[in-house]
Formats: sequence, C-alpha cells, structure tokens
Amino acid sequence: MDKLGALSMFVATAEQGSFSRAAEQLGKTPSALTKAVSHLEAELGAQLFERSTRRTALTEAGRLYLETARQVLQRLHDAGEEIGQLKQGLHGSLRLTAPLAFGRAFLDRVCADFLAEHPQLSLRVDLCDAFVDLAEGGYDLALREGRSDLPGLIAKPLGHNRIVLCASPAYLAANPTPVTPATFGRHQWLLYRHPALDQHYWWLAHHGVRLRTPVPQARLASDNYDLLLTNCLLGVGLHACPLWSVQPYLETGQLLQMMTEYDFDPDAFGPLILAVYPSHRRATRKVQTFIDYLAAFFDRRGFGLSSSTE
Repeated sequence: MDKLGALSMFVATAEQGSFSRAAEQLGKTPSALTKAVSHLEAELGAQLFERSTRRTALTEAGRLYLETARQVLQRLHDAGEEIGQLKQGLHGSLRLTAPLAFGRAFLDRVCADFLAEHPQLSLRVDLCDAFVDLAEGGYDLALREGRSDLPGLIAKPLGHNRIVLCASPAYLAANPTPVTPATFGRHQWLLYRHPALDQHYWWLAHHGVRLRTPVPQARLASDNYDLLLTNCLLGVGLHACPLWSVQPYLETGQLLQMMTEYDFDPDAFGPLILAVYPSHRRATRKVQTFIDYLAAFFDRRGFGLSSSTE
C-alpha cells in the first residue's frame, strides 16, 4: 500500500473524527480509509483509533503518530513547493497569525505591497490576541511581541517594541497641565487591559534610574487597542502605546509624544517584535521572503532593528 497515501488518510480521519467525513473530504470511500489505517496499525503493532458506533477517537499511540505524520506530509509538501519555486519563482500560499493591533498599524499596508511584488503568492492572515498553536492551526508564521522559547519554534527579532506616551493637540490644548509622573492624577487616561500586563504599576526609566509609578485611573479602559487609539486621536486622553502603532500619526502631528526623556517598560510584551515559525520551515523561501520584507518595512518606518531607539 502507498505509505504516503495511507498517512494522508490517517491524518484526515484524525482531523475529521470520522472515517466517513474524511472519505468525503478526500473523495474516497470509507472502506478505503479503514483499510489504509488498518495497514498502518498492523505495521506499527499498535491501535491508532478507538472505534465505536458513536465515535472514532485517537488512542495515545494515535496522538503520538499524528504529530509525526503531519510533519512528514508538511515537509514533503514544502519540498515540492520549494522545487517548483526554483523554476517558477515564489508561488503558493502563506498563512500567518498576528495580534489584532498589528493589522491597522502596519500589516494592512505590508500585505498589499507584498502581494503586489509577488503576484503568484496568496496570503491568509488571521488576527487574534489569544495564543495560537502554529502546528495545530497550520500556520507558516506568527508575529508576536515579547519572548518565545517554546520547543520546535524559531523566533527571529524584527523590530523594536518601544512604548511612547501620546496625546492629541486637542487634548493638550484642553488640558495644559505638564505631563509628569507627579501629575498623572490630573490627566485623563486611556488604558489597555490585557491579562499579561501589570494593572497596578508602571516601570519608567529616567536618566538611567528605574522608577515605579502607580498605573493612573482610566477614563477609558479596553481590551481593544484600536478603540483606544481612535479615542486618543479624538482627544479623549493620554495613551501609552507602542511606537509601531503611532509612528505615522507622530510624523503628521496628529499625535504628540509626551515625556520624551522617559523610557516606558513594555512589561510582559517585551522589547521586540518577533517572527515565530516552526523549526522545520527554516529554509522555506516564501516564509523567509516575507520576514525579510517585513524587517525592511520596519526599518523604513523607524522601529526596525537597525533604527535607533533613542
């Protein structure tokens, strides 16, 4: 029996949880899938599925085998794609996930420009603030803030995650009190709420000295970053935010940076923007090409690794 075909049928059955649904997906008969899986079980000397009239569930051996089977099929697919690209140039699809705020801040423009430069490639971009398992979700690449030390993943720094304090000219005109840690309580604040962030204290650095200051009372708090940024632009209050999200507004004067002599600690989000991808996709040209494109974009915008953080 064709081993690769049997592996494909096993993976499809595991993902669908049913021989009949997997057969429909692959355009085969349920008996063909049952025969293929039985052949693998005989070869391994272990049962891969627990079968009953109500359900088809993976055994412990099946769960172990599924991860390897997926990797084998993915690597063969990647190798075939890489060989094809030697003749035809970059083509196929690239699937990536990133935080919601990255979309409006830069990914919308990056995707448009990247697709124009590579007409044979297509992108699937899923924006989500929850942690996403790349292997389980079938992603080629994730963009993340903070640290990534999970096994089987490569994390490549792309840019700085510097935090700056911003306000609109309209807000500052209506609230002329100078902004210092001592006057935080006299201002209106827009605060981002996230489980990973300290909701009680901020850490600041001033001339090399680290300072801890209580997080001010929020006039508007939200777990949606774009909502807060819009309100900052509308003059509702002060907002401590990543430079990558506000750099165009600072250039046009729609926002002004406050307390420029202070450095805000990015807290749990870490000081860098990372490209994270499975270690077995190290040499995939389409992944590396997108990473290089994004790094160059960050450099042009002023928050890339080659850009000064001063």
